[in-house]
Amino acid sequence: MSGPSSTMRDTIRDATKDAKDAVRESAQAGSAASGDIQADLEALRNDIARLASQIADIFASKGSAAWSRTKSNVQSNVEGVMSDASAKGQEAVDAVREVGDNMAGAIDESLKTRPYTTLALAVGLGFLFGATWRR
Repeated sequence: MSGPSSTMRDTIRDATKDAKDAVRESAQAGSAASGDIQADLEALRNDIARLASQIADIFASKGSAAWSRTKSNVQSNVEGVMSDASAKGQEAVDAVREVGDNMAGAIDESLKTRPYTTLALAVGLGFLFGATWRR
């Protein structure tokens, strides 16, 4: 019987054989390529290790130089800031002393010219400070 079903069987058998052959050839090619890929990966690992070592050496040499520069800059900046802060602090102390002297002079003058008004203001300020302090 050489009808259409026989032709179809032959076609399916041939297609199956071709697929098996293709799988076998792919497996052989993959096996051959696997050895090449492993060698390439090993070479890549070695290259990366060498590169990492070179980068570490560069960072070490550049880093110590940068650290030295930064350290000297920070020291000079700190000294400058400290001297500026000292000068500003002295200016503030002088200003507070001047305000205190002016205030003492004004209170003294107020006590001489208007003693009761000055006393009333002092009592009022004391009351305000006391009320604020309780909160």
